[in-house]
Amino acid sequence: MDVLERRSVLALASVYLFRMLGLFLIMPVISVAADGLTGSDAALIGTAIGIYGFTQACLQIPMGMWSDRIGRKRVIVIGLLLFALGSLICANATDISVLIIGRAVQGAGAIASTLMALLSDVTREQNRTKAMATVGISIGASFMLSLVLGPWIFDLIGLSGLFYLSFGFSFLGIALVLFMVPNVVQHTFRRDTTPSAVALGKVIKDSKLRFLNISVLLLHASLTALFVTVPHLLITRFGLPLAHHSWLYLAIMGFAFVGMVPLVIIAEAKGKMKEVVFGVVALLGFSALLLQWAPYLWAFGLLLWAYFVGFNTLEATLPSLISKLAPVGYRGTAMGVFSTHQFLGSFIGGIGGGWLLQHFSSNSLFLVVGLALLLWSIVCLFQPTIRQLSSVAFSLPEGDDAAITVFADQLSHVEGVEDMQIFIDERTAYLKVDKKILDKETLQRLAPQVNL
Repeated sequence: MDVLERRSVLALASVYLFRMLGLFLIMPVISVAADGLTGSDAALIGTAIGIYGFTQACLQIPMGMWSDRIGRKRVIVIGLLLFALGSLICANATDISVLIIGRAVQGAGAIASTLMALLSDVTREQNRTKAMATVGISIGASFMLSLVLGPWIFDLIGLSGLFYLSFGFSFLGIALVLFMVPNVVQHTFRRDTTPSAVALGKVIKDSKLRFLNISVLLLHASLTALFVTVPHLLITRFGLPLAHHSWLYLAIMGFAFVGMVPLVIIAEAKGKMKEVVFGVVALLGFSALLLQWAPYLWAFGLLLWAYFVGFNTLEATLPSLISKLAPVGYRGTAMGVFSTHQFLGSFIGGIGGGWLLQHFSSNSLFLVVGLALLLWSIVCLFQPTIRQLSSVAFSLPEGDDAAITVFADQLSHVEGVEDMQIFIDERTAYLKVDKKILDKETLQRLAPQVNL
């Protein structure tokens, strides 16, 4: 990457980081902190935790498409202002219903797909995979930091303070976008990062993608449901003050990262993706199920560690699988639908977890979450083996339509090129390749700009 690309990627990754911190910092504390709000009960607190996912899911793809018409930066600034407004509403909420409204407004700033589109505008084709990986790391880091820092910051400044901090993060994000990312006069529609209305039907009907979408929905539903009750249990069952939860989460997330790494290597490098997905979904189910019977804090912490080993593994591998299995040339649409299911999962988990806790008990919540994941692990067994295909995109060489037709025919005969689409409107070729058998010399002779 050149200096301008590096600056732009770091700025956009930072926007992701601060925005997700603003959403997630309250997760490890809100089920305890919101008890003092007027009209609060477990079901409504669960709604407050998960409602942002509903507005995110509804607006994620439309806002990405809207940015093609009015400009990326304009949509991002509008989204961050909505997030700031929602944070301000939450910071001043004295009633649980006002908190729910504020969280819904926070989620309405659904700018993830627009940020990816802007990332595509400011990076060259050969650097886009690195750029997307950097953003992915920032999203994962934001969640881990939220769990660790949330209880500690809450102890210092309270729930209102956390939301005011989120308010500040919004304007920091606006400044980064306006002053660190270059202005792009011509926004380029690129199907690898931007959702396409034309491709939506094809993506939604794809059974392999549907399996991954339901998987991420269940994953985030389980996480949100667990955090409706886990902070309370750490206090009431084990006597651990909320201010000390940060130390527990720090140990759990640190060791969970260590446990995740070999599983990701086995899945990606060893070609055992199906086996790893089955194993970690089963691990998620058993650990969630057993939480209800953990008699000691160390046992409860160990089961949470096992859960987060599975959670982090799927968080790292599922987006990779989407990239491998998305219809060639339509990765942006596939990722948009995937993200929509992810946010819907957060909404369902918050609503469902709160309802279970209100009408039954935390043990019932653990039972439902655990059984749902174990049943899904059985579905995993019947999925076809996943081929290790990679996505490659590059700009087309200059030439008329006839020359491009000849070029496409030459590409189709390169060994290891499994599928291909060429879009004249964006002058881009998209390939699915099997790198184990790919004739790299021939491909790079035909398209020197390919970065393998």
